[in-house]
Order: sequence, then structure tokens, then C-alpha cells
Amino acid sequence: MNKTQRFLVKLVFKIIAHSSFWIGVYFFFTFYLGYGSSNTDYINHFAKFLLPVTIGLGYFFLYFLLPKYLYSKKYLLFLLYSTYTFIISFFFIILSILYGMVFSHQFTNDEPSPLTKTVPYIVFGIYFIIVIIIAIGLIINNYKSTLKSEDLKNKFLATQLQLKEQELKYLKMQIHPHFLFNTLNTLYGFALKKSDKTPEVILKLSGLLDYILYQVNKPNVLLEDEIQHIKNYISLEKIRFQDNLMIDFNYDNNRKDILIPPMLLLPFVENAFKHGIQINGILSIQLNIVLDTENLIFECQNSMKSNQVKNGGIGLTNIKERLQMLFNNNYKLLISEDQNQFKVYLKIPIKNE
Repeated sequence: MNKTQRFLVKLVFKIIAHSSFWIGVYFFFTFYLGYGSSNTDYINHFAKFLLPVTIGLGYFFLYFLLPKYLYSKKYLLFLLYSTYTFIISFFFIILSILYGMVFSHQFTNDEPSPLTKTVPYIVFGIYFIIVIIIAIGLIINNYKSTLKSEDLKNKFLATQLQLKEQELKYLKMQIHPHFLFNTLNTLYGFALKKSDKTPEVILKLSGLLDYILYQVNKPNVLLEDEIQHIKNYISLEKIRFQDNLMIDFNYDNNRKDILIPPMLLLPFVENAFKHGIQINGILSIQLNIVLDTENLIFECQNSMKSNQVKNGGIGLTNIKERLQMLFNNNYKLLISEDQNQFKVYLKIPIKNE
């Protein structure tokens, strides 16, 4: 449905609603003024003369005084102009009553007075309808304001979500060059040496790039895929370090339906290799992934010298920001140094596929 069609539908609905209301007002006048009278012809004809002034006064409040002064919170001006309007409209109402009596005289019968209400009650009836119109206007305005507020709130939340998604993508883009830089350095070193392991490194790098291109843009991936990705990365580093690396990777992968954000754990592994220091010619790294009922616990520790690791590195800084956006404080990250060991403890909630 295009804009023109929506406009026509709203216009038709508005015309039907307004017409129905004024028809209801007409029947109210006939009942209110003729209750107890048998001269329905007189009452029906007389009620028609009350409608024009009632309609004019009602729309004057609904489309002028309410929007211009009351909705704009100009309460004193609204009270002042409303008083003027009631005073001036009183004379038009009296004039309408007189015209109604004159032009309805032909419908009188033997009854002394077809009208069962006196002039003050007739004026009161008209003003009663005006009060109802004002109340309806306030209800409609409040409803529209609520819808507008909800719409603005939804747009704000959508904008915030879009900004968070863009920021998250930016952080991921920062992680990729860091990871590729380390891996390409390894490949470059083997190429310079004309090592027979160069094709193997290229093949493993190809697998890692495939993971990045086709999995990392997903909100979540299977834990077993993430573990395989880490294992491939470790295989590359084993080729580079050869006998100078001692790594122990323990993981709980019995549950195949666990989902986590992609490349969430790899930056810690990268930092372990990048900042880890060989002690007695050996770089020692310990990795553990443990699952409980609701959480995933990841532990990483590597050998280092005191004050060697700077917590402001690209990988750790990005992962902290990313954890905050993904879990909003519903996670636990502890980073510590203890006896030439750099330790990371991460606890995050898990999702099922």
C-alpha cells in the first residue's frame, strides 16, 4: 500500500468516524430534549438547528484552541480564550434555539410545549457535548504522543543497535590484521628459508582465512568450529616454533550444540604467542576450555618475564570492548601475572544451537 492509498484509507476512516459521532449527537439531542414528549416530529426538526453551532464550536476547540494553546502548554491563554469562546458561543446557541423554535412551529400539536427541557438545560446539553469533544481530543492527543514517543524510542534503539553492530565489525576488522600479520610473518620466514614446510603453512593459512571470510561475520558459531580454528592456528605456530614450544590444549567438546561469538578466544591465544617469553629456550602455553551448565570457562596462561605484557595491546583492548558489547557485564574476565606466568580467566554465558 503506497502513501496515497494509506492517505485515502485514513481519510475515509476519519469521515466515517466523524459522521458517526455527529449522528450520535443528533440522536442524543432528540432523546435529551424529547424525553416524555409525544411530538417526535417537532423534536427531530428542532434538534437539527442545534447541530451547526455544536459542530462549529466542537471543531473550534478540537482543531484550534487545543492544539494551539493547551497542547503547547500555554494554559493561561487556553483558559482565557476558552472563556471568550464560551461567552460568544452562548449568544449563538440562544440564537439557534430561537430559530429552531420559530421554524419548528409548524410541527406543534395540541401539546402546550413539545420540548421537555427549558433553555438553560438545552445550553447545558450543548456544552456537555463540547466537554466530551475536548475529552476525546485529549485522549487522541495522548495516544498519538505515546505512539510518537514509542516510535522515537524504537528509532533510537535501532540507531544504537546499528552503531553497536558497526563498532563490533570495526573491532573484528582490527583483530583480523593483527592475526594475519603474525601468520604472514611466519610464512615469510619459511619462504626466505625456502623451507619444505611452506606449502603446509599456506594450506593451513588458507583454512584460517576461509574461517574468517565465511564464519566471522555470523553472530555465533559452533564451539567445535572455534576450537578447530584455534587448533589450526596452534599448528601454524608449532611449525614456526618447532622444538621451542610446549603447549597443552585441553577442551571439553562433548556438547555439539554450544554457540559462542566467532573469534572470541583467538586474541588471547595470539597474545600468548606474541608476548610469551621463552624460559630456558621453551615457550610454555596452557589452554583450557571447560563447560558447565550455563557457562563456558576459558583459561590461558603463558610463560613471561615480569612486566613484559602490556594490557593495552590491540588484541586485549579490543576483546575487552567486544566482551562488553556482547555480554553487557554478564561475563567475568581476570588478567593477572603470577611467578613468570601471564594468566587469563574468562567466563561467559553459553547458548544452545
